[in-house]
Amino acid sequence: MRDLERERAEHALHCVKELTGEPDELLKRSYRSYVDRFGGAVVMNGLGQALATEYAASDGDTQASGPQAHRRLYDNVRAWLCRDGGVFAGADDALDAILACDQDTYVRAQTETLAWLTWHKKFCHALLPRPKGTEE
Repeated sequence: MRDLERERAEHALHCVKELTGEPDELLKRSYRSYVDRFGGAVVMNGLGQALATEYAASDGDTQASGPQAHRRLYDNVRAWLCRDGGVFAGADDALDAILACDQDTYVRAQTETLAWLTWHKKFCHALLPRPKGTEE
């Protein structure tokens, strides 16, 4: 069996590589920017609030780059948490699972999200364009 850290890295890289093929540069720049801010939102407000904010910002079925980037981030975190072997394995939606879980599971999900996000941010920085007007 593969270790969890390698699974995190593989999943995080897969999510970013899906974006690299997108022709919309604004989508890629926006996504990277949102990923950079997401960890702080999780730490400051909790996983539930941070995910709910991403979901709300996805603005339904709009095709605009910003809302699509928010939706992609939400979907990627949900996919990681709800995968087979994930904290919310078998759940269809991370927000529903968060509302139904106990405190220990919630803390585990938040910790797991931040661990996954460490890899995800690195791959975003390596493979996606910087937001305009920023330097690294």
